[in-house]
Parts: sequence; C-alpha cells; structure tokens
Amino acid sequence: MFIATLIASDRLGAGDLSDAGDRLAAAGCSPSRSAWIDAEKAADIVFAMAPNAARATLEGAFLGVDVVVQRLAEREKRLIVADMDSTMITVECIDELADYAGIKAEVSAVTEAAMRGELDFAGALDARVALLKGMDEGVIERCLAERVRIMPGAEALVKTVRARGGHAVLVSGGFTRFAEPVAARIGFDRAIANELLVEDGKLTGTVAKPLVDADTKLRTLEVMTATLNLSPDQVMAVGDGANDLPMIRAAGLGVAYHAKPIVAAAAGARVDHGDLTTLLYAQGIARRDWVLG
Repeated sequence: MFIATLIASDRLGAGDLSDAGDRLAAAGCSPSRSAWIDAEKAADIVFAMAPNAARATLEGAFLGVDVVVQRLAEREKRLIVADMDSTMITVECIDELADYAGIKAEVSAVTEAAMRGELDFAGALDARVALLKGMDEGVIERCLAERVRIMPGAEALVKTVRARGGHAVLVSGGFTRFAEPVAARIGFDRAIANELLVEDGKLTGTVAKPLVDADTKLRTLEVMTATLNLSPDQVMAVGDGANDLPMIRAAGLGVAYHAKPIVAAAAGARVDHGDLTTLLYAQGIARRDWVLG
C-alpha cells in the first residue's frame, strides 16, 4: 500500500481532498480511504498501486500544496540525514562570509552554479575559499551571529523525530564553525562538515582534506543506516543542491527542499511551498505531537 500526503502552505479544503481522490482513481491508483492529519492543513489518501502515476497527477494540481507520495509502511522515519546551507539554515555561509570581504556577487555565482550541478563541487569550493585568504578569523563568529538564521520548521522536525526515538545527522559541504553550533541549536545528534584552516588568526584560503562532499553525504547515510540496523524505507534525506543527490536517491524518502531544478527532478519528494514541518506531516505526525522549542 501507498500513501499520498497533501500539505498546504495556507489552507487545504475538503473539496481539494475529494478532487485528489478522484485524480488518483482516474490515474489507476485505486484509492481506498482518506483522513485529516490536521484539519485544513494536511491530509492522507491511501491507495493501492502506481505511486509514480499518483505523484504525477497530484504534484502541482493544488495551489500552494506540497504532495509526498511514499510506501505506507515505515512512513515514520528513524533517521534523518540533512544538508545545512539553504536547507536547515536560510543562507549559504560561504556567500555571507564573502560579503564581509566585498566579493559576495562573485562567490555567490560560483555557489549557485555548483549547486545546480554545473561545476565540480570540490574545485568550486577550493576556488571560493581561496578568495577568503587573509580574512580575520573573528568574521566567522560575526557572520554566525548576524547572518545565520535557522530555517522555519527545522527545530520542530529534528527534535520531534529524536523525541520519538529517531536520529538526525547534519552533513554539510560547508564549514564546521557554522555546522556545529547550528546542529546543537536545532538538536542534531552530530554534525559533519569541512574545516576552514586558520593560521595566526587569519583564514589561509584552504580547507582541510578530504573534503565533505556528495560521496561523504552518501557514505554517512549508508553507515548510519547500517549502524542503526535500519532499512532504507526508515531513512529520510533532505537537501537542495546537486551534492545532495546521492544521499537523496539512496534514502527511502529523498526530499528536495526548495531545491535547484536538477535536484527537484531527481528526488522522490519535493517541498516547494511549505517549511520543514511539511516533513512531519509527511510522516503522519499531527501538530499536537510536535516538539516545539
């Protein structure tokens, strides 16, 4: 059996739910029952077959509504592996650091191209970090305080999953000086990221090797899945950039979160409208059961 979850950024009406059921029936999915998770906000429709057809017929059919289609069994995840920049936080940290050096436009263009999959991640990261050579180390803490903001819904998502016995790992192609405090605030079990090298209080323009890249993200997901004795269906991966694709493809529920087109096209689910609490509804968890703060 499969389940389609409709999650509204504003309001989901009973007519929308009925329409969705009709669409699934017309697509040959054999819907059987529907139920609200939270009235006018999120609802489930259980169906018997053709999940790809279900996704195709429902995605984009309702204004401001995200749709997650998955197997009904193991819909509540026991492990989340997440990207940081533009996923668990609202900014790209390297772009914000570059802004303090007056080169944000130049660095942001490279970041955007890398996240779209148009540039080699390692080469693009090394090139951008090299531009920060000589920056005072104190700018990192200033940037963390002034620019880094937690993505809406991130704390509720991670803390709720962990409160229910799950685990969460932050794996970032960004930097430990940001990832570690961000992970602690949101509630992750651990953080893995790149180390910016510093000498005499200045950035050297280099990053410790080996880099945390797409392969690292995938290996982390695979190792954690095995360590916790989980099946892929019990794992969620969420990210927005091309370097997140391997882990997104490997997870039972791979989520493109407000993502670049290459990621949105390849992911098993996409969140285009809502915040990260969308992924609590995708697991069938009603608001009354969220851990807030």
